[in-house]
Amino acid sequence: MVKKDNIYASPLPKVKDFVFDESVVDVFSDMIERSVPGYQTIISTIGHLAKEHAQADSNIYDLGCSLGAATLAMRRNIDVKNCKIIAVDYSQAMAQRCEKNLASFKSNIETQVLCDDALKIKIENASFVVLNFTLQFIQPEDRQQLINQIYAGLKPGGILILSEKLRFEQPSVQSVIDELHLDFKRAHGYSELEISQKRSAIENVMRTDTLNIHYARLKTAGFKQYNQWYQCFNFTSMMAIK
Repeated sequence: MVKKDNIYASPLPKVKDFVFDESVVDVFSDMIERSVPGYQTIISTIGHLAKEHAQADSNIYDLGCSLGAATLAMRRNIDVKNCKIIAVDYSQAMAQRCEKNLASFKSNIETQVLCDDALKIKIENASFVVLNFTLQFIQPEDRQQLINQIYAGLKPGGILILSEKLRFEQPSVQSVIDELHLDFKRAHGYSELEISQKRSAIENVMRTDTLNIHYARLKTAGFKQYNQWYQCFNFTSMMAIK
């Protein structure tokens, strides 16, 4: 049974910076469903895209795999030979839970779970790479390096899926879309206290970029073909093809 996210339901004497520790891991499935509109659409589409574009004898990377939702979707759908999925998460609690979740489902696709920094992972012989709400938690000055490493390690025709929360260049647009997202969270049972405390916890940890910044980064890395394939409120997913 999915545990309900009530981490911020009671007043805290001091709101600490958000970390992906055991307490978050325990409620993460509920947290993400109630916080990220369209999350399941993104996950299922990642599975479909992996089925269509994963190449035989190649590596698939899920960088920032959390509980393994994208990895599971890809394993269920990929049907070419000799693919290996490498799932990576910086949080030991997340990596351990991901490994446990993956072990619950049989698959013929070799899968390796690593607790490591995505920046330290050598991307090689890759036909499909997923950054699903991961880049926004990496220091801004390191983001270009990671996109460069992914581009360098992709095979011709390889695809990067990049999902992120966006910020907007126009303050009035930012305000309207922020309110839409807050209404989404209220509709899913979060109180004003929970919303406020979570915002305080995450504001120094998750630093969002505009769509144009993402596009500029992809272009700098060498990608010539890239675009959004999904957006709901301030959440988007892009694909970039080498």
